[in-house]
Amino acid sequence: MAEYHIRTFEDSDYEAVRAIFSDGIQEHAPAGCWHVLRCPQTHLLLLAVFLGAYGVSASFLFAWAVVAALLVMGWVRMKGLWKEYVQAALVTDMLDIRKTYLEPKDCCLWVATSGEIVVGMVAAVHPEDPSQWDKALELKRMSVAKGHRGRGLSKALTRTVICFAQERGYKAVILGTSMVQHAAQRVYEGMGFRRVRVFSPSLLAKLLQFYVYLYRYEIAGSR
Repeated sequence: MAEYHIRTFEDSDYEAVRAIFSDGIQEHAPAGCWHVLRCPQTHLLLLAVFLGAYGVSASFLFAWAVVAALLVMGWVRMKGLWKEYVQAALVTDMLDIRKTYLEPKDCCLWVATSGEIVVGMVAAVHPEDPSQWDKALELKRMSVAKGHRGRGLSKALTRTVICFAQERGYKAVILGTSMVQHAAQRVYEGMGFRRVRVFSPSLLAKLLQFYVYLYRYEIAGSR
């Protein structure tokens, strides 16, 4: 970790931070697509489409072509969902980073740098759940650029948020991550975060058995 430095976000980091966030999220699109393809519901849908197309045309070639077209459209749509999530964030909390993450009390956004280059980021904000206000801070927007992973940087950024929350008297740090973000789950669980809730963000996600995991880290010695 000696080659990295973690500091508070500066306005000159704006474009780099948005790019790291965008690239990091969209990297998970293929894993999300493969998850959907492995779901039994997807298999049943494809079988139904194949049988329907064959029943109409009496042609195996036509039926396979219809299934292939459906797979391509589904792949494009799934990638589009991840892109839409990124675009939504870029015009909301990531549009005015200083206003969102630096001006409110007990909120912050940090960047990790290697030399003069921003290679990672993480934020601490008040949770969306009002019942957690004054009790926990939420770790958000964690991302590390390719080529700088596997060197403990994610753990260092996570510890930064934990220490920040502890210094301000909070009892816990909470976060959410999708089921396909396996590396992130390993980092958090290895640092003592417990999975406390599993939910689907939409009806479609529930049908496709796509879940978001909520984690909680209890700060030792908190009041």
